Amino acid sequence: MRVLLVEDDEPVAESLRRGLKRYGFEVEWVTTGAAALAHPGPYDVVLLDLGLPDGDGLDICKALRQRGDVPIIVISARSDETDRVVGLELGADDYVSKPFGVREVIARIRAVLRRTRSPGQAGGGPDRYGARLTVDRKAARVHLDGAEVALAPKEYDLLAFLTEEPGALMSREQIMEAVWDANWFGPTKTLDVHVAALRRKLAGAITIEAVRGVGFRLEVAGDTP
Repeated sequence: MRVLLVEDDEPVAESLRRGLKRYGFEVEWVTTGAAALAHPGPYDVVLLDLGLPDGDGLDICKALRQRGDVPIIVISARSDETDRVVGLELGADDYVSKPFGVREVIARIRAVLRRTRSPGQAGGGPDRYGARLTVDRKAARVHLDGAEVALAPKEYDLLAFLTEEPGALMSREQIMEAVWDANWFGPTKTLDVHVAALRRKLAGAITIEAVRGVGFRLEVAGDTP
C-alpha cells in the first residue's frame, strides 16, 4: 500500500512515516504542494496537510482531485467547520484534525479504501467474511450465521483489526498498539486470552494462526485451499 504524504512539519511527518511503515505501508514524503503535484506516482492514497509553505492545501486538493480518483485524506491543524466542508466539497474523502494518533489515521485510510474500492457498500453496511461471519463496524456488532455474537469490547476491537487484512501476519507489537495502547508496557498474555476467546466464539468461521515469535494471522474459512 503506497501513501503520498504531503506535510511540511518534519516531526509530524516523521511520526506518521514511522507509524505507517510499522503497519506495512510504503510512504513517499514531500513537503510542498508543487512537489505533490509533480510526484509521478503511483500511490494508493494521499495524506494532505493544508498549511503548506507554497500555497493553500485546499488548492492542491482540488488539483489532485481533477487528475483522478485516488483517495485524499486531509490532515490539518485547522479544525474550523468551514475548512472541513470546503475540503470535502473540493474532493477530499476524509478530514483528520491535528493532533491525531497514527492508529486513527490508519483506521481512516482503511475505511476510505473500503468505500472507494467497494462502491456497492458505500452505505456503510456490514463487512462479510466468508459465508458465515459479518462485522458491522458502524454499529460495532458481529453476527455468526445470522445470530449476534456477544463479544467483550477488546475482543471486538481485536477482531475488527485482524479482519482489516485477512491473511496478513500481524506482529504482537502491531496488535497491542492498535487494539490496546501505543504505550502499552505490560505483558502481552492478555492478547493470547482474547485470541483464544475469538477462536472459541467464532469456531468454523475463522481461524487465527499463531506464528511463533512473531504474532497472529487471521484466515477466513473457505478463503484458503
